[in-house]
Amino acid sequence: MDRVSHRVNLFWLGVLLLASLTGVACEHHYYRVYDPYYTDYHVWNDDEVRYYHQWADENHHDRNRDFRRLRPEEQKEYWTWRHNHGDHDNRDHR
Repeated sequence: MDRVSHRVNLFWLGVLLLASLTGVACEHHYYRVYDPYYTDYHVWNDDEVRYYHQWADENHHDRNRDFRRLRPEEQKEYWTWRHNHGDHDNRDHR
């Protein structure tokens, strides 16, 4: 009986561990980015990443480079482009 109970407990422990790892792998880490040129915040989420990739492709920038690592003049270029394109309702106005 103890042997069966031990195996059942190990099984459930494995299931829980696998479920928690799956949740971590699928988790998105959104953050807010301040746009000093338009004095507003943007939530850097999947929508913003799509706009960033579009901007990078149109302007021959590396789409895989983290926005936070762009030079200030490149960030300004992005924000100017961003405010002239797309849905502005995704901004976080706090």
